[in-house]
Amino acid sequence: MSDTVSRETIEPPLDDASASAPVSTSAVAPVPDELDGSPVVREVLGDAYDKLSVFHVKLSKEGEPRGLIGPRDVSIIWERHILNSAAIVPFVRRSTEGKQFKTIADVGSGGGFPGIVVAACLPDHHVTLIEPMERRVEWLQECVDEMQLDNVDIIRARSDEVIAQVRDRRSGMHPFAVVTCRAVAPMTKLSGWTLPLLGRRGQLIALKGRSAQAEIDKAKRQITQFGGSHARVVEAPVGPGLEPTHVVIVNKQ
Repeated sequence: MSDTVSRETIEPPLDDASASAPVSTSAVAPVPDELDGSPVVREVLGDAYDKLSVFHVKLSKEGEPRGLIGPRDVSIIWERHILNSAAIVPFVRRSTEGKQFKTIADVGSGGGFPGIVVAACLPDHHVTLIEPMERRVEWLQECVDEMQLDNVDIIRARSDEVIAQVRDRRSGMHPFAVVTCRAVAPMTKLSGWTLPLLGRRGQLIALKGRSAQAEIDKAKRQITQFGGSHARVVEAPVGPGLEPTHVVIVNKQ
């Protein structure tokens, strides 16, 4: 894991709503989740269920006190955070099919959405979590250790610092096949923070809200400037009977 110390310039994700308030790191008793015991969770997560159950328990005990999820999310962690993150897995798998190096950079990893979930679901891919805030990096490292994920690296840095490493051939840092993120910033900013991390024919796969198409329309210039093309919004299933989410996909030329 990188020891780079830097100030945060990435916008905090939606699941960090309480990040600006004083944070108590003491764990609390887990709150029942609305999807506890539902067959939907196992159906969606498959072989990743056991590892993500460890993640779920840790989030339910420590997520709110540590400022990683909001208080209204505690009873909907499966749907709001884990299954929502897992919705991009089919798109990532399709993007890396046939590639020798199945590498993923997750920008602004925060509480581990979607990076930790993607790593658990795709053990044959290598995931690099990029996160500038020290306390979130500590959380991510705890999750990786407790979930026994052996396909994850964590870099404490801003995305522009990692981009500089990718551009410097002496650094040993190679471009990634896929970049993922969730609720980091609007596409006008996100384009410059993510597209330069991609190799040729790579893809940005970003979880977004209902305003995704409007964001793409506003960011056409930035997407082109940083080598992106064919930006589009697709609807991604979260699970049977659950509301789908929206994914922005941008190809790297």
